[in-house]
Amino acid sequence: MNEPMISDAARIRDNLRHLRERIETACARSGRRPETVKLLLATKTVPAERLRAAVDAGERLFGENKAQELREKQPALADAPVEWHFIGHLQTNKVKDVIPYVTMIHSVDRLSLAEALHKRLSRDGKAMDVLIQVNTSEEPSKFGVRPEEAPMLIEQVAAFPTLRIKGLMTIGKLSADPKDARRCFRLLREIRDRARDLRLPGVEMAELSMGMSGDLEIAIEEGATIVRVGTAVFGERKYPDSYYWREGK
Repeated sequence: MNEPMISDAARIRDNLRHLRERIETACARSGRRPETVKLLLATKTVPAERLRAAVDAGERLFGENKAQELREKQPALADAPVEWHFIGHLQTNKVKDVIPYVTMIHSVDRLSLAEALHKRLSRDGKAMDVLIQVNTSEEPSKFGVRPEEAPMLIEQVAAFPTLRIKGLMTIGKLSADPKDARRCFRLLREIRDRARDLRLPGVEMAELSMGMSGDLEIAIEEGATIVRVGTAVFGERKYPDSYYWREGK
């Protein structure tokens, strides 16, 4: 006898339940409370109707990599109690397309982007929470400021009154050896700790956005406060992850 087909919404709910269990287990192993880790659902290529299933399951924090997809999905879910973050590489000419929809940008990785954000936010009379993206793996394929240059960029961005630095973001190295990802996450935490010692006005350094579907447990053990998960909830995507971290629409 054939097994009954599971609906897509039911599969998403099951995936979320399993994911929450993974987060709770990692927190227990690290001596942390599960509520100290926020789950951000990475929505790249996921249509709005599938995201609604996650909303119905109680999820509220979504992150998009592409400005064009953000412009399409946010209005489609405007009636839902959803908070959007931008987590992809942001071109300066796309700033105007992102600011109206998000409450945080995870990928501030250069002074020119901070300047473009400040200019637009000043024009709109707004301020924005941001994270500084650090390329802790130092891979050419990834964006982010070099680790040794991160303190300087933090100081530069902190000078803009419209940008509220809340912490740091990184993408762990994709490797068969989990020690490689751990090294990246540990380095981000160390940079965060050094940045706190600077005691810059308006800089909180409360958030560490790190860890995805394959390495979130390691990230939590190293202090992640936001984990960005897509595949473990919505399934494999058409394109490799590298597609979503490069310059794009």
